[in-house]
Amino acid sequence: MDKKQVAVIGLGRFGVSTTRTLYNLGHDVLAIDSDEERVQSVLGQATYAISADCTNENVLRDLGVHDYDAAVIAIGTDIVSSVMAAVLLKTIGVKLVVARARDSLHANTLNRIGVDRVVQPEEEMGTRLAHSFFNASVEQYLELTSNYGISRFTVPTHFDGSSLSELGFTSPRDSYGLSPLAMCRKRKVILNPGLDQKLQVGDLVVIAAHDSSLESLDSISDYGDEISE
Repeated sequence: MDKKQVAVIGLGRFGVSTTRTLYNLGHDVLAIDSDEERVQSVLGQATYAISADCTNENVLRDLGVHDYDAAVIAIGTDIVSSVMAAVLLKTIGVKLVVARARDSLHANTLNRIGVDRVVQPEEEMGTRLAHSFFNASVEQYLELTSNYGISRFTVPTHFDGSSLSELGFTSPRDSYGLSPLAMCRKRKVILNPGLDQKLQVGDLVVIAAHDSSLESLDSISDYGDEISE
């Protein structure tokens, strides 16, 4: 992976997590916040950590942000500052601008001013929680449409030795079935596993499925639990 220069503006929990992860991945990260205490909290977790006002174009230029590959606006509650920073970053020519939005109005505003990618972490987390709340088999969920998504589950004891087809998995062409996309066994990753693939306890299986099919997966798990008891 090529090393990139990324500026992260706003060092709340979302900004700190983004900063730390990008830095650990080997990128040069400039972490910026107007609060000196927050800046101090990321020392050693970023290439540079600076207290500055990112709603000032001259400040951004003095920091050299216009030469960076990307910038992340992680400001959570101050919508005015978030929008102003986005406008300035696009104005000075940052190639890729990603911004966090607090709500749909904030997101629409950021999209209208040309932000390349807008994320709503609270809304996305709420969607994932809702899909896994009453379905113990679903560990993670990524929504593709309002009723279709990608999820992951860990193979339980009572699935050990069963093939994907025996558990009701179908071809990826069946958009209403449980379609296996990948499987991870320890460090080995199998992409597009065949339906005859035998499962082992602890395997991670990534699937694409209609929400109604995810419910059937949970029913299979419940049935297996009853048998094992």
